[in-house]
Amino acid sequence: MSMMTCVATMFAQKKLVLFYSESGSTKAVAEELQKQLAADVEAVEAVEPYTGDFGATVQRSNQERQNGTLPAIKPLKKKIQDYDVIFLGYPIWGGTYALPIATLLKEQDFAGKTIVPFCTFGSGGLNTSTADLKKALPKAKIKQGYGVRAARVQKASKELNRFLIENGYKKGSVEKLGEYSEQKPVNDAEKALFDAACSNYQFPLGTPQTVGKRDTADGTDYKFSVTSRGMNGKEATSTIYVTVEKGGKPEFTEVVR
Repeated sequence: MSMMTCVATMFAQKKLVLFYSESGSTKAVAEELQKQLAADVEAVEAVEPYTGDFGATVQRSNQERQNGTLPAIKPLKKKIQDYDVIFLGYPIWGGTYALPIATLLKEQDFAGKTIVPFCTFGSGGLNTSTADLKKALPKAKIKQGYGVRAARVQKASKELNRFLIENGYKKGSVEKLGEYSEQKPVNDAEKALFDAACSNYQFPLGTPQTVGKRDTADGTDYKFSVTSRGMNGKEATSTIYVTVEKGGKPEFTEVVR
């Protein structure tokens, strides 16, 4: 099969944007995806809705995990078997997909389907939730996904356009991003930039040790290697991505642990 035939086949595949949203952030991303793809869309709904309050959701979901129970969800109107590609969306809870999605994965048959995860989060979780999806759906094809901080959902439209084009789900062209430079020790100016991007986050994110960067058409991206203390008290290393758009303030985009 030629490359052109493969691309044409991908565009012809029937797509469904299937998502669970509690606060509305994931819904906003799902609606933008549906718009850009002209795909079908459906929301996963819990029979007993979560309140939308962060503390209450954490308490309830932790209790459900401890009890080994999953929230009941309402029946889907769409049929999974009618679609080739499922864009599966969720907020990150406890480092992975929200519990109503766990219920969905148990109740529906995704064997042979192409799954493209997308998620919203406070700091990160795309990588860990994708790994969990691969374990939960060994007979599905789990592809590279898209994640965005809930605080940056307004940036999703432009980022999704790039993501969809680069991964062959949408026609068009985008300027290829360069590679990050070699990691080097953080200087005072880079430490100040990191602090400006991360200091307002509700939890401490650690101390930057090294950084690489790349220039883009919109500004400059930074890739920090950061040390912190894990919940077990041991030192841990994470990668924190920060972007500074031209004329804008530093924003951290994702933590990869």
